Amino acid sequence: MKRIAILLLGPLLCLVVFLIPGDIVSPAADKVLGVTLWMIAWWITEVVSISVTALVPLTFFPLLGIMPIKDVSTYYSHPIVFLFFGGFILALALEKVNLHRRIALSIINITGTSPQRVVLGFLLATAFLSMWISNTATTVVMLPIAYSVIQLLTDDRDGFSNKDRNFALCILLGIAYAANIGGTATLIGTPPNIVLAGFLESEYDYSISFLRWLLVGMPFAGIMLSVIYIVLTKVMFANLPDSMINSKQLIKDELKKLGPVSGAEKIVMVIFACAIVLWIIRAYINQIFPTIGLTDTTISLVAAFACFCLAYKGSFILSWDDTKNLPWGIIILFGGRLALANGLSQAGLIDLIGQYV
Repeated sequence: MKRIAILLLGPLLCLVVFLIPGDIVSPAADKVLGVTLWMIAWWITEVVSISVTALVPLTFFPLLGIMPIKDVSTYYSHPIVFLFFGGFILALALEKVNLHRRIALSIINITGTSPQRVVLGFLLATAFLSMWISNTATTVVMLPIAYSVIQLLTDDRDGFSNKDRNFALCILLGIAYAANIGGTATLIGTPPNIVLAGFLESEYDYSISFLRWLLVGMPFAGIMLSVIYIVLTKVMFANLPDSMINSKQLIKDELKKLGPVSGAEKIVMVIFACAIVLWIIRAYINQIFPTIGLTDTTISLVAAFACFCLAYKGSFILSWDDTKNLPWGIIILFGGRLALANGLSQAGLIDLIGQYV
């Protein structure tokens, strides 16, 4: 009964807005406001999947006369949506060949194995991975490695001391913070970046390229990582262990378990590197070859296409069955957000809220 009540809350809020005598803003704006309240209620309570809620504009904007379905549907196939789709495919390829784990372990191995350096290594490795794959997936990759390192402290002579506890908290909180910070560094690092870029492009005809985002995102991420490192190791948990026995050997053993770099990993590494380089130099390519009209979305899709077409030892890097692990709901969520944003903009509600604030 509680679930049914919450489920009905969204449509009821929408109906209340429609039935209020007179106009709250205007007849057109009130319709959009009603649907917005409906979506907010369902998004906050998550009575249904947030991706299902994102389909409300596609279903009810045409029925309520807010926007024709052919116009609403364009937001669910916006170029920005396909840019992120390509990014998801690249992330799948990284995870399938286990390249993401090799990258993380290698970074930690390079930074050193004193307690402070291990924390720094985890911050850098987590942030780097989060620039390309989702924050959640990055955390899932890093946590088992963190647990292995923390276990070394539990098994030493003095057991799990207060210093060991501080070190464990440093690593675990560092992974959480670094995963979010890394996501801000690139355009495809986290969904809100794509939503902002898509909104600016569709509503204001202002395009943010991968390189332009990187020029702001990378320095910002670097500053934030430095702040987090100092706060964790020098302020909140300054009392860290003096040394870590066998930590360097543990990282080397984990790398050894991965074996030599496989052919599949090399292929994904090349695809990944080419995509990053093309994203960075895209503007220069378009200046030299203006007829190409290369976009970040095109580069993303070509990289994704390559993952399905290139093979190693008779097996393609990715098959379509692998896409069952793709977060399709998030892709639909982008479309719903963009459609809702457009409806709010056309109704004048965004300008009204801006003026009020």
